[in-house]
Amino acid sequence: MATPPLPVRNGVGPTRLRVPNDVATTIVEYLHQRFPHLSHETVAARINDGEIVAGDGTPIEHHTPASAHEFIWYYRSVPDEQPIPFDINVLHHDEHLVVADKPHFLPTTPGGQFLQETALVRLRNQLNLPDLVPLHRLDRGTAGLLLFSPNPATRGAYQQLFEHRKVTRRYQAVVHIPAPAKPYLERFPLTFRNRIVKVKGIITAEVEAYAVKDSGRIEAPRVGKRRRSHAPTTGPNAVTNITLLSHRATDDGTLAHVALQPRTGRTHQLRIHLAALGHAILHDRFYPDLLEHAPDDYSEPLQLLADTLSFTDPLTQEPQLFTSQQVLSFAP
Repeated sequence: MATPPLPVRNGVGPTRLRVPNDVATTIVEYLHQRFPHLSHETVAARINDGEIVAGDGTPIEHHTPASAHEFIWYYRSVPDEQPIPFDINVLHHDEHLVVADKPHFLPTTPGGQFLQETALVRLRNQLNLPDLVPLHRLDRGTAGLLLFSPNPATRGAYQQLFEHRKVTRRYQAVVHIPAPAKPYLERFPLTFRNRIVKVKGIITAEVEAYAVKDSGRIEAPRVGKRRRSHAPTTGPNAVTNITLLSHRATDDGTLAHVALQPRTGRTHQLRIHLAALGHAILHDRFYPDLLEHAPDDYSEPLQLLADTLSFTDPLTQEPQLFTSQQVLSFAP
């Protein structure tokens, strides 16, 4: 990735945009086509203020042809961004690592309708750390522990922990089990395996079948800069250990509090695995069925929490264990 020619501003880094040279005569015209919601006055003001630049930092002019630059950089903005009424707490902060406890509903990084109301931007502003970047991510609906790197010089050492699967993460969830619950409860503890495929642009992930002869296979973690193979893979690629913590009968079934230890890190893995077992996470709007988009209901957060995270620090070789200070409000 190219080095951004614009600095982080108000916790937000610049965004890179590719400019096709066959869609418009000037870059300004392309911006109006690409972002019709932006007024001509808004684009003109950004051009005049030098907030839209080429890769080498050269300011874009009103007449700059689209063919002049393959990429431009600019600052995103979200009009009328709604505040998310929950704080993000910092549990640990030193020159190499920041550990935060993210609330439900707060995205990890900017995207779509969220910019200032994200964990990354809030922490950059709160701690005055413009170089801060996340080492991993949590879904917007998931609460719990997030690791961030404030130091580019030591960032790679912590990134390799995740790449080589040397970070142990445990989650908690509250699930609804339909009556009769006893056959479900007696299955715990268990290990669930399947094959998850995420297609870019589709909000939910899909489960892919594989032959019985391939059921014992699982992809090895990618180590270092080893070249990826383009050969098709088979067998499961998502594994989760699930343990029952407690349960309580309700009028329409049972609420169960479970501990989850993923051995892989596929998109929506925990949500998919619990839904496939017949007891989806409470208040999950994605699985087993994708519900229509609706405003956030802060009284019904997704009952999924990243509650512990442990690893051996790559710089000091000391064991590290962090625990979330949050609890699941619907846990029995």
